Amino acid sequence: MTTELLAEPAVVPAIPRRGIPGLRLFSLTSGLQRATLIFGLALIGLFILVAVFAPLIAPYGFAQISSHGVDFVRQQAPSAQHLFGTSVRGEDVFSRVVYGARTALLVIVISLVLSLFVGVPLGLVSGYVGGWLDRVLVLFMDAIYAFPTLLLAIVVSIVVAGGNSSSLGGMLSAAVAITVIYVPQYFRVVRNATVAVKTEPYVDAARVTGASIGRILFRHIFPNVTQSLPVILTLNGSDAILTLAALGFLGYGIEPTQAAEWGYDLNKALADVSDGIWWTGVFPGVAIVLVVLGMTLVGESLNEVLNPLLRTRRAATGGPSTDGDNAEAAGEQG
Repeated sequence: MTTELLAEPAVVPAIPRRGIPGLRLFSLTSGLQRATLIFGLALIGLFILVAVFAPLIAPYGFAQISSHGVDFVRQQAPSAQHLFGTSVRGEDVFSRVVYGARTALLVIVISLVLSLFVGVPLGLVSGYVGGWLDRVLVLFMDAIYAFPTLLLAIVVSIVVAGGNSSSLGGMLSAAVAITVIYVPQYFRVVRNATVAVKTEPYVDAARVTGASIGRILFRHIFPNVTQSLPVILTLNGSDAILTLAALGFLGYGIEPTQAAEWGYDLNKALADVSDGIWWTGVFPGVAIVLVVLGMTLVGESLNEVLNPLLRTRRAATGGPSTDGDNAEAAGEQG
């Protein structure tokens, strides 16, 4: 009897039962939803690999117009030497597309990280504390949210850049401009969820035991109000690509000699269309479409799993999991 009791805890360990969070979430998908998730992850994975290994993939520099003392032929059609042809400035289009992925990835990562670090804590504090602080923050965030996003991004980019269009300055100004757009979204989602859970028994228990406000917010409330953040991150990542491209297209991005940027290349390719030169605009445009498509597919697939209403619909149609299983996966992601 004693031997059985001592051996029992080792028979059913908790960790193997739960499994890896990402794989657990993946197992909750099926059919077309799983196919779109795999395809979206493949596109995002390809985008990240190209961005990280850009110097190894690109045959030339993003601003290089000559090789071994010989200038490249301008607006040359795709060939063995230049897979995507050359631009009006004589740059290799393939190299600029590859390095443009690195620029886009850096801007996306910086902007989303800044948005999380600003929007999430403000949402937690506003929802938990309430009172005049909550009213002021909600009013301020609603005012930003109501402002036209692209116009706001242009204004912020001009203010932050201060005429500095260098590689770091241009990327930072674009990232901060995108951050200002997305902070209200994270604030509203986290703030509303915090208001809903701050009266739950586990929060009251933590308060009674004398836990500090910081511990209550980030140890007890935070894990329970962030289930939808992965969906918002992926969808905002795709929107950030479009915003960055729009800034570059309008001339508020980065100088072509400092970094490659797809929106700027599309702007310079407008004059080539009337001359039948398609490659200078098609390849940067396709790169934007593929990255946005990949992030959107992943975001929609995650929404199918984490959204309670969609989980109910899937369960009614005989989905592979129950509401309890999906809630467990959502908690793991949070």
